Formats: sequence, structure tokens, C-alpha cells
Amino acid sequence: MSTYLVLTVIGDDKPGLVEMLADTVARHSGNWLESNMSHLAGKFAGILRVSVADAHADALIQDLQKLSSALKLVVEKVRLSDAPTRQRSLRLTLVGNDRPGIIKEISRALALQHVNVEELATQCTAAPMSGESLFNAQAELKVPADLDVRALQRQLEQLADDLIVEIALVSLQ
Repeated sequence: MSTYLVLTVIGDDKPGLVEMLADTVARHSGNWLESNMSHLAGKFAGILRVSVADAHADALIQDLQKLSSALKLVVEKVRLSDAPTRQRSLRLTLVGNDRPGIIKEISRALALQHVNVEELATQCTAAPMSGESLFNAQAELKVPADLDVRALQRQLEQLADDLIVEIALVSLQ
């Protein structure tokens, strides 16, 4: 049997951090399954999921904790659900003039409809003509199978009008 670990990491960005994590996982015959890592404001930040044989899990966790001189690390054991859930996948894209509260308003509307945000990527870029700051967001969503996606689309369009942003919702299935 395998133990699954989710790690969150942050530290001062410098060469070798990913290699240090990968080496530690590999020494315990762990398997690096998926990750998302970025350079943000001079920091290295990431989240990753690994699997490791049950017999090696505690030793791997101990060795990961020894990396605390270079990285702040949180390690969580997780269980993978065997029960299939009836959900649909959607992609949300948003663009508009940057201002505080955009993600707060969008995430509130999604949460009220029991929509799960599985991935979220945001960035601010300069508008081509004006140079003003544009806020861009892309999200992968899981929605309950019985959710009226057209009603969700209408709700998000109303919110987009209020926030003065453009929102698109596309089915991935």
C-alpha cells in the first residue's frame, strides 16, 4: 500500500531547492506525482503530491522536516477517495481592470453554488494601450452534476457587470 503526502513549501528562491526536495523523495523510493511551483516576490513557493510505500512514509516525513533550514515545509498525509463523485469540469477565465476584491466576489458566488475551485492562476499585466494594470484569472472548477450551469453563467455575468470584468465559463467535458 502507498501513503500519499501533500507538501507545501516556501523559502528564499535559489537554485537547487527543487533538486533538494526531489532527492529527499527519491531516497525513500517516493514518487513525485504532481506539483505546482512558482517564483513569487523573491520567494520559491510550491505545492506537491508524492506517493511512498507505507513502510517508508514516516522516514520520508522526518527527512523532509530536516530541510527546514532552507524551506518552510508543511507535510500532510492524505487519503484518496475511492468513491466516484458525479461532477462536471468547467474552466473560468476572467479579465478586467485590476482592483481589490475581484477574487473575493467570484469565489463567494462559486461557493454559494457548491462549486469547488480546483486550480486558480492569477496575474496582473499591463494593458496594451493604456498601460493600466489588467487582472487575469483562470480557474478549473468542479461543479455538482445537478447544477444548472446556465444559471451559474447568468449569475457570473451579472457579477461581471458589477465588477466591470469579462468572464467566460466553458465546459471541459
